Amino acid sequence: MNFAIIDVETTGGKFNEEGITEIAIHKFDGQHVIDSFVSLVNPEREIQPFVVNLTGINSKMLRNAPKFYEIAKRVIEITDGCILVAHNSSFDYRIIRNEFSRLGYPFDIPTLCTVELSKVLLPDQESYSLGKLCRSIGIPTSDRHRANGDALATVKLFQILLQKDTDKLIVKKTIKVGNQRDLSGKLLKILDTLPTLSGLFYFHRFNGDIIYVGKGKNIQQVVNQVFLKTSNQNRSLLKEMDNVTFEATGSELIADLKFVEELSVLKPKFNKRGKKNFEKVSFNHDNMILIDKGRNLEEKSVVLIENNDFQGFAYTELSHQINNLDILKSLINKSNNSLSQNSIIKKYLSGNQVEKIIRF
Repeated sequence: MNFAIIDVETTGGKFNEEGITEIAIHKFDGQHVIDSFVSLVNPEREIQPFVVNLTGINSKMLRNAPKFYEIAKRVIEITDGCILVAHNSSFDYRIIRNEFSRLGYPFDIPTLCTVELSKVLLPDQESYSLGKLCRSIGIPTSDRHRANGDALATVKLFQILLQKDTDKLIVKKTIKVGNQRDLSGKLLKILDTLPTLSGLFYFHRFNGDIIYVGKGKNIQQVVNQVFLKTSNQNRSLLKEMDNVTFEATGSELIADLKFVEELSVLKPKFNKRGKKNFEKVSFNHDNMILIDKGRNLEEKSVVLIENNDFQGFAYTELSHQINNLDILKSLINKSNNSLSQNSIIKKYLSGNQVEKIIRF
């Protein structure tokens, strides 16, 4: 699934009569930005003085900028098939729809709001304004109140929200409103969308509900194996399944830890409910940060062990988020199954090396 992460700057003025002065759109596939469009826009109207002071964008800068009708086709192309994501999406979506309405074009797209998602997934923050929220969770920002600076900050924020979304609120909503299309010949089509990376995959009903969770070193290969099984239970699973989503983890250890967590939180119908008795294990050091490869070359996965107990994991591209324990704790997905996950970590470390271990 793809997301169009958007920010617009406007002229200000009377409600529904504002014009766009700058727009930034980053097409995001859940892991990477795969396309971008950033442009100043000539709004063909005056900019309110307080907006000039806030953004630094003035009429002189926009004199030779394209008008909205000149960039409309590019906006449609980059957002096609996407979920629109913005910090206060009702504002950005309203502004863009109004611009298209003036051109006689019905611009309709599903939306997600990172303000609303942050209130659920990052509770107890002092403020949910983009700047203050980013500062509190260690996201660097630049060019505040300019479209591209704010859109890039929203991309980073959305990555963290996806990571924190253990109940799959985002995926469920996306499946429900964004992917209502014919899935004839669906098995082959689904396989074509899956990567050959390490991670987890999720089978969904038509309404987005998750009915099965799996994991593997090669997501596409393991899903194909599920499709080929002929047991009665598997036939029932495929009959109910309408779509498959995935989450690359980069690290096999993260995949193992996250799989245990997902089964506990999601309780998918078609996963076995067998219980195992885990004994308390001890690590060589009570307090450790395990650093390993992430989902891309710039990113690292981080596992936090404190007081000889697994606390959770996170992904980061920024060393100061690792070195500042308070920030790291705010980013991690906290564990509800530390006893079983301690055993998983102990077993993994006995046969595999991580890139770095920080003891504290």
